[in-house]
Amino acid sequence: MDQILEVLSLFLSVENILMIALGVVIGVVIGAIPGLTATMAVALALPFTFGMEPVTAILLLVGIYKGCMYGGSITAILIRTPGSPASASTLLDGYPMAPQEPSHGIDITQCVLSDSKYS
Repeated sequence: MDQILEVLSLFLSVENILMIALGVVIGVVIGAIPGLTATMAVALALPFTFGMEPVTAILLLVGIYKGCMYGGSITAILIRTPGSPASASTLLDGYPMAPQEPSHGIDITQCVLSDSKYS
């Protein structure tokens, strides 16, 4: 039990939570730009992690990756251009459904909730 509490205190520190949030924000921005993939974003962010603690650096990279996967679906749903190759199937269903709704929030929310296909 002590080991589980030690691991939780390591992962749930304020610095690690902030790095995950920062990684997701950076990932969404990069993922929404068509042509920039999650792999490219992680490769570009890798040199910035060399001076960080190992757990913090890995959490930042994971946040960037997951943010890119979500960010690519935003442009796939709204402007019919996938932000990443993984979002190509999202535009087939998401874009035709978008004009049927007054706001596109429902489509994008469904994309967040069904993001398990990228894990």
